[in-house]
Amino acid sequence: MENTFTADKLLDILVIDDHESVLGGTVKILQNKYPQAKFITAITSNEAIQIVAENKLDLIVMDLSIPLYTGVTARPDHGIQLLKNLMTTYPDLNIVVQSAHVRTLIRIRLDIDNHKGGFTIADKSLSTQEMLIRVDWALQGLTHIKDIKTIYSGLELKPEWLQVLNFAFEAGLQDKTIAEKMNVSERMVRHYWSKLQDALNVYPEPGKNIRIQTEKRAREEGLID
Repeated sequence: MENTFTADKLLDILVIDDHESVLGGTVKILQNKYPQAKFITAITSNEAIQIVAENKLDLIVMDLSIPLYTGVTARPDHGIQLLKNLMTTYPDLNIVVQSAHVRTLIRIRLDIDNHKGGFTIADKSLSTQEMLIRVDWALQGLTHIKDIKTIYSGLELKPEWLQVLNFAFEAGLQDKTIAEKMNVSERMVRHYWSKLQDALNVYPEPGKNIRIQTEKRAREEGLID
């Protein structure tokens, strides 16, 4: 695809990544393509939120595995929450997710589907040329999520099922406490487990703990870190 953004186009671009070498490399690649653009960088979720609030941006290029703030371990769920917040607050913002954790995007599938701005995915394994094509598409306001559609094709998940997963395996809560947190009955929580396990093709097997098998499959699918 021919790039529709000329070299003299003034753009404000935010690049988010907690690895300095990757951050610098991404900025350099983009500078070569858009030499007149203004680049801002962030390494934490909180820093990124402040920058977006203070600047009128044309594009965000972000990793998913980032820390909430300095000194905190980088985790994909931090990037997922940041991305969800950005799409909710700035529905027309153009975004490129450049990450090795694209599977985790399944957690916010509906938010991505409903986003009005450009949205593309550039797995970090892509070549520089392919990555720049995805950037160009996002700047044009296009959506290209073929990668994630392949991941979640046939896997239909409801938000409450993901809540159960996070309460159980991220917070370590038992069903009774999960029910209280979600304001539903324990029976409904067990129903959510059954539906989730069915979606993940996890079924009882002799000698195996179905909850452990569910956790394993959920992590393989990127539903939890």
